[in-house]
Amino acid sequence: MGKFSKIHCSRNPFKKVETQAFMGRNQLYPRLSAQVGNSNLAKNILINRGDMNLDGSFTNKGGIRNNMTASERAIDRASTSSGNSPSNYTYNPTTNKATLKT
Repeated sequence: MGKFSKIHCSRNPFKKVETQAFMGRNQLYPRLSAQVGNSNLAKNILINRGDMNLDGSFTNKGGIRNNMTASERAIDRASTSSGNSPSNYTYNPTTNKATLKT
């Protein structure tokens, strides 16, 4: 087992407070940077997802995601994967997850 095998950047519980500062619109890159702890890694993730160009500008898809709040992105992810209407979801900022309303 390598010395870095236990590192899980996206699941680091100590990053939650830092990412709470980036909940609004136009915060996609700063929020992801805080979540993974490295701005270069965040840029590479966004490039690989097709959200960012190599020069650091957002693609059309990335611009749409960047114009969403953290809650809108979470609800969009949940509703897209399930096929349910976005209005059927509620957002939990602590977990950054959207769940179906009961």
